[in-house]
Amino acid sequence: MGIRKLGYVGIEVTDVDAWTDLLVRTLGVGVTHAKSGADEVVLAELDEFKYRLALHPSTEDRPRELGWIVDSPSELDRLTQRLTDAGFAVADGSTEEKELRGATRLRWFTDPVGYRVELAVGEAKVRLGVERPAGGPGVTGLGHLVLASPKLGELRELYESVLEFKLTDYRAPGLFFFRCNRTHHSIALANAETASIHHLELEHGSIDDVGRAYDRAQAHDVPISISLGRHMNDKAISFYVRNPSGFHLEIGCGGIEVGDDWVPHDFGRSDEWGHHHADANPFAAPKS
Repeated sequence: MGIRKLGYVGIEVTDVDAWTDLLVRTLGVGVTHAKSGADEVVLAELDEFKYRLALHPSTEDRPRELGWIVDSPSELDRLTQRLTDAGFAVADGSTEEKELRGATRLRWFTDPVGYRVELAVGEAKVRLGVERPAGGPGVTGLGHLVLASPKLGELRELYESVLEFKLTDYRAPGLFFFRCNRTHHSIALANAETASIHHLELEHGSIDDVGRAYDRAQAHDVPISISLGRHMNDKAISFYVRNPSGFHLEIGCGGIEVGDDWVPHDFGRSDEWGHHHADANPFAAPKS
């Protein structure tokens, strides 16, 4: 398959300092700074690669780019042709953009919602040695993202039919989970009136790492938007915090892997236990 994994997410944010404080003090993530045009960008190191989350200063909070790692240049060309055949205009990334991402090749297009989606070949495996404030393994990578949109059908067509993601499972009528590797899902698509990132999941090494992050979130008065719980479908144990841009960060571990013999199915309810929402849950099943 051409797309190997979720590589990075870029976000335009109005309060870089608040984001940095959340990442460093509560989540134990190391951050560095880099130039992007005239701006200084905050890069969050989640694993051994250069960055997984880029924070760009802005006058409004919104997604900037969603980056997927592609297996090879030939696969990038093949996916480019599939996108072109499906009516998407594909452009090359600039030299500066490739350098920031650590990519050898970079192309991008605009999805049906208006988000910039990038396909990158290559990653820069260069930890800059920033201190992990929390110690221990803590955050180990970028797990998945969930996009909410009124254009669910068009997004499903893009990811499933054009980019060749596989459907893992779903909750009828409006929540679908897709994978591009053995991880249960790298992206989920949900029906909603307004387009947004519902959440990003930061993968942690163990339940102890999740628990320590939970303690730090409470100690630092970080809004816990969804309490500790275990999901029904991927079996991950996690909790969610509300970040300074207004959407959720899921702090989780223990999601399952699936193989080619997996049969997509409706998994019925969201959670085995826990995951109580501090506010309204837009994906909750209607009460009977």
